[in-house]
Amino acid sequence: MKLIEVKTLVLLGVFVTALTLANILGSKVTTLFGVVTSVGIFAYPLTFLVTDIVEEVRGKEATKVFIYAGFVSLLISFALVWIGINIHPASFYEHNDAYRTVFGSSMRIIIASMIAFLISQTHDVWAFNFWKQKTKGKWLWLRNNLSTITSQFIDTAIFTTIAFYHVSPGFTALVILKMIIPYWLLKVGFALLDTPFVYLGVSWLKKGN
Repeated sequence: MKLIEVKTLVLLGVFVTALTLANILGSKVTTLFGVVTSVGIFAYPLTFLVTDIVEEVRGKEATKVFIYAGFVSLLISFALVWIGINIHPASFYEHNDAYRTVFGSSMRIIIASMIAFLISQTHDVWAFNFWKQKTKGKWLWLRNNLSTITSQFIDTAIFTTIAFYHVSPGFTALVILKMIIPYWLLKVGFALLDTPFVYLGVSWLKKGN
């Protein structure tokens, strides 16, 4: 196996891990820099970072494989979480209600993420390729940020609405709207910060080419 293929598999592992953990952990909401956000914010931006690195070096078709693999991982996660929630607990297990509460929320998170993931990542692959053609392969920082920032807005709007709307009485349409814009702007900040890592990742992957 060529070195570039090994490195691509490593990136695939990072991608699937970040995607899965963003969904499993994402039912918890916190406040970061004054913005109400899912704790998945720490994992999910890695997926866009990885796909931009892969698309820059390996191309659009290779990146689509990552999206398919990610979607399959979400389907498997959903099935396993469903089994975990519904299987009868041992007689001495005292935390089943808490378990169902935590992971029951994760199921809604996973459904929201599957829909948002497919739409936003498909757009990201298209947008990155579009801007790569427009810039004739130059200005990686520009196409990375333009594609990611737009895709993150699509992802945030779809995910937040499906994941949190009426999950409790406090999550009204107005609250969801107030969550989307700051949440997206926070993701924009993460996207801008990851630009040097895109360059590092592309350089690292190219060394195996």
